[in-house]
Amino acid sequence: MNENSVPDSQHGGVMALLPRRVRDYAALARFDRPIGWWLLFWPCVWGVWLAGAGWQFALLAWLLLGAIAMRGAGCVYNDIVDADLDRQVARTASRPVASGRVRRRDAWIWLGLLCLVGLIVLLQLQLRAQIVALASLALVAAYPFMKRITWWPQVWLGLVFTWGLLVGWSEFRSDNFDALFAMYAGAVCWVVGYDTIYALQDREDDALVGIRSSALRMGEKVRAGTALFYAAAVAFWALAFWLYRADWVALIALVPAAGHLAWQVATLDPADAANPLDRFRSNRLAGALVAAACFVVGNAGV
Repeated sequence: MNENSVPDSQHGGVMALLPRRVRDYAALARFDRPIGWWLLFWPCVWGVWLAGAGWQFALLAWLLLGAIAMRGAGCVYNDIVDADLDRQVARTASRPVASGRVRRRDAWIWLGLLCLVGLIVLLQLQLRAQIVALASLALVAAYPFMKRITWWPQVWLGLVFTWGLLVGWSEFRSDNFDALFAMYAGAVCWVVGYDTIYALQDREDDALVGIRSSALRMGEKVRAGTALFYAAAVAFWALAFWLYRADWVALIALVPAAGHLAWQVATLDPADAANPLDRFRSNRLAGALVAAACFVVGNAGV
């Protein structure tokens, strides 16, 4: 591992070939950790496919680009705000802004460039979806401060990281809000579950520097707490499917995703440093399984 990479970095491929200076900016936007943009992208797919719009490959390509750019922008903003805290946590002390390899002014410029890419993607959407997308900015701006004022910053992250579900749906529909909001509630619970798993890596350092997280709040009951949030996610998703299409057969589409989340909880080992990160990353598959279920339910009979 590169001496300037964090433990959950995935240096390799293109990242390993980049010049050091360029690599710092790529790492600042978390291009070395693609799991983040997949977790941001999948809810966008859920919204499009559950809306019954068909495959929509061109739109999904734009939304993937937007997920990469805006996840990167969010990470840059988070690192600017959290630089002082990051220096006190072993896993984050080597981040480009915290370590001083990228100056704050340059980080702000990089943030602006990433937002410009996001703007280009935004202009590909219908006006209704554009308005919904822009409504998330206040939530995004407030997120880095949540870990300072609440034990549940993961809930706020859930509101932010699954907003693409509302955008994808709004591109095609302005009805069935009961199903949409049930799906969104489940998505938020899913994020609380997987980000609690992710936060297990930092429990000792977070406790020392005063950072709050659901992993610390749950303490020894973290596995049970994660199971509860995952169960709530599946229950809300099942409700959303039922409200959208009152057919018991449609609920079967959720079985693979539910089974995968149950596997995560059953095999979670908070004492093993590598295990929580592996289970967290496996949510890329969980998101894909939910997307498949959304396509089946949203496009059955179309």
